[in-house]
Amino acid sequence: MSTHLRDLEVHLADRPGALADLGQALGAAGVSLEGGGVFTVDGRAVAHYLVHDGARALRAVTTAGLGPAAVRDVVLARLDQEVPGQLGTLARRLGDAGVNVLVQYSDHVGNLVLLVADDDVVAAREVVAAWGRRVTPRDGTATARPAST
Repeated sequence: MSTHLRDLEVHLADRPGALADLGQALGAAGVSLEGGGVFTVDGRAVAHYLVHDGARALRAVTTAGLGPAAVRDVVLARLDQEVPGQLGTLARRLGDAGVNVLVQYSDHVGNLVLLVADDDVVAAREVVAAWGRRVTPRDGTATARPAST
């Protein structure tokens, strides 16, 4: 099993039971969800879930006939939840670096999960590294929070 966390994106039918279909397909394949959610806008349901084994998750979704689906790298960051404005400050730094955040959610241990365009992953990781290395996410991958804002 890979320990590299990835985002699984699945476009679901906007109907009762679609989330159950996704959850059952992933569960039957032994894929655990580490964070994420499903969002429906204008009749389009899109799921984004953090998974350890992106290839297995993608196979499960494809085999179940769900989709379209994709697996992408994510950037993890840590915010100081006691300091208001952390998300805005980090997002401004990302924007100033030309990084467009496509999706943002949290994992189950409180890390900020950022999905950016493939071309922006390196720049996003640089911004997060500059954010300060005093805190690491609970899964051990390097991320940060600011020393001061």
